[in-house]
Amino acid sequence: MKEIKPADRIASVNEYYFSKKLKEIAGLRAAGADIISLGIGGPDLPPPMAATEAAVACLERHDSHGYQMTVGLPELRRGFARWYERYYGVEGLDPDTEILPLIGSKEGVMNIAMAYVNPGDAVLVPDPGYPTYTSASRLAGAEIISYSLDPDHDYLPDWDALEKLPLDKVKLMWVNYPHMPTGTPARMDVYRRLVDFGRRHGIIIVNDNPYSFILNKTPLSIMSVPGAKDIAIEMNSLSKCLNMAGWRVGMMISNSTFISAVLRVKSNIDSGQPRAIMEGAIAALKEGPEWFEMLNTIYSRRQKVGYQIMDALGCRAREGQQGLFLWGRIPAESKGSEAFAQMVLDKARIFITPGFIFGSQGERYIRISLCTSSEKLQEALERINVLKDQSLLC
Repeated sequence: MKEIKPADRIASVNEYYFSKKLKEIAGLRAAGADIISLGIGGPDLPPPMAATEAAVACLERHDSHGYQMTVGLPELRRGFARWYERYYGVEGLDPDTEILPLIGSKEGVMNIAMAYVNPGDAVLVPDPGYPTYTSASRLAGAEIISYSLDPDHDYLPDWDALEKLPLDKVKLMWVNYPHMPTGTPARMDVYRRLVDFGRRHGIIIVNDNPYSFILNKTPLSIMSVPGAKDIAIEMNSLSKCLNMAGWRVGMMISNSTFISAVLRVKSNIDSGQPRAIMEGAIAALKEGPEWFEMLNTIYSRRQKVGYQIMDALGCRAREGQQGLFLWGRIPAESKGSEAFAQMVLDKARIFITPGFIFGSQGERYIRISLCTSSEKLQEALERINVLKDQSLLC
């Protein structure tokens, strides 16, 4: 029988790092190891009670279990529009033509790439940045052009360097502020320059914005910039700010033309979200400012311990980071982020994320997640300090 090979397109991508690593962690735990996970940014806190109650009530109705529209419930799209007006000050979004629910924003990354990137087109990808921007673009046949985000520029775009890139074949620019993994806050002046850059060069600016509420009192959106809708797409998510990661509820905001193109892809891939999930999301979107204040009180306490962990590991972490993580530079004598993270796992039984997975600019960095209790973070700190006292952490 002839050999059956997979499609050539998957030769350009590997299994997602966390997909592989979590299998290793599961194996260690099955063998009895007490692993503290500071790797994944999946909130450990529960979603709003109103969301759970609405979803359960929906599940108990006999008429709520059929196929749903790919564009989601009208009330869900209206809920997203009200949410954007209330918290981001973005007014006038048309729920029928300018908002598309997503099964999490990760799905949106792939669908946007499939809708707008032809083989041979180029995309601008941040380095360091979310690995899925690169893998989705490669699956769509794009050429990857990295743009560096370095601490000397506060992890913001180097505009002079961007203008010198071969932009004539660039179709999309992936942007993510507040930035993961570095925790760099969003800034309106940066959003304005991005909109101008995209307009002048005919490049769609895709801003991935799931961290805007975390350790931040003033959420920002690129859609606040006048004319942004003409050239930009913003993705957002309830995963982080409403503790609904497993519910897979995201959204895409843009002009009707961009929305329509992505819908042509999406509608051929999925058959909509479960109605119970959407009704739960509708309820969650009604949460007031006190919800986010409560959330940030918890994350602020955790972040303080996180900075202590970075210090105990000999890593330098910048102050003022936003989002669910801390990003820190490893000691100069360390061989690299992967070796450093493996050493911490082997010796302290603590899983942290090596920065190399986010691009070449992350090679000398690690990322730790704040998605575990203050008690577990404190335990991790104590494990590290015990090893330091015994001169075993090196």
